[in-house]
Amino acid sequence: MELFLADELATLELGKQLAQLAPATQFTIFLEGELGAGKTTFSRGLLQALGHKGNVKSPTYTLVERYDLATRTVFHFDLYRVVDPEELDYLGLDDYFSNDALCLIEWATLGSEHLPTPDLVLEITYQNHARVAKFKAHSTLGEKVYEQLHK
Repeated sequence: MELFLADELATLELGKQLAQLAPATQFTIFLEGELGAGKTTFSRGLLQALGHKGNVKSPTYTLVERYDLATRTVFHFDLYRVVDPEELDYLGLDDYFSNDALCLIEWATLGSEHLPTPDLVLEITYQNHARVAKFKAHSTLGEKVYEQLHK
């Protein structure tokens, strides 16, 4: 499935829509796309829809930002600066993926085998001055969310 994202507002709206569809159990979304494609914008829309009131920045230097929200905890990862995937061993990744958290992971390919299989992969690509979002489900939960997005 491909969705046309005409502007930043459309990307924020997609994040909001996914926030409403994500199950309350542990759910992991890999966010793929070039620099500036809209991964963090999507994350901001999702976090704001879940009740976050502050800024949402890409955790490029901290690797992970934790958001304790009224309905759930969200972990926003950015692995862009990871040189060696073994660096992730020091983060205690099992703790992030063992509860009912929603995990958003930018640049997940740089984490390779140290990350769990995602429930959903969102790839955002440039199309002239707009963007195109493509989803791919990798779990039963991911398929359910994908089907609801497709409606």
